Amino acid sequence: MTSPLPPVTAPTPQHALVLFAHGSRDPLWCQPIQAVADAIHAEIGAQAWVRCAYLELTAPHLNDVVAELSQLGVTQLRVLPMFLGMGRHAREDLPALVTQLMGQYPHIHFELLPSVGENPEVLKALAQAALQNLSF
Repeated sequence: MTSPLPPVTAPTPQHALVLFAHGSRDPLWCQPIQAVADAIHAEIGAQAWVRCAYLELTAPHLNDVVAELSQLGVTQLRVLPMFLGMGRHAREDLPALVTQLMGQYPHIHFELLPSVGENPEVLKALAQAALQNLSF
């Protein structure tokens, strides 16, 4: 008699994308960021973890998200700043935070991506959205 095979489980993704935004006291403020995360998840499924993280005023903080992803076995983590402009948070605060996290999680390869506002396709989409509202 043969023994039953163990249940098949999907491999845990080792890659993650974190959408990083400023945060706000208004709980509705983060809905567009979460909508982007949901759309990415719908597109890629279980190929990678997709999380949102915030600098301040909104949970979860980037430190908490990285701790969770580390426990899930992530070894490759990309951080996408959801900023339109290259202000102090994108230029100074976030790189310093990522550098600190690199020291805390040496088993994770971090990649800090350019802010979404530096992507020509994002700027084009914003122009198209504005043009849809243009009627004189």
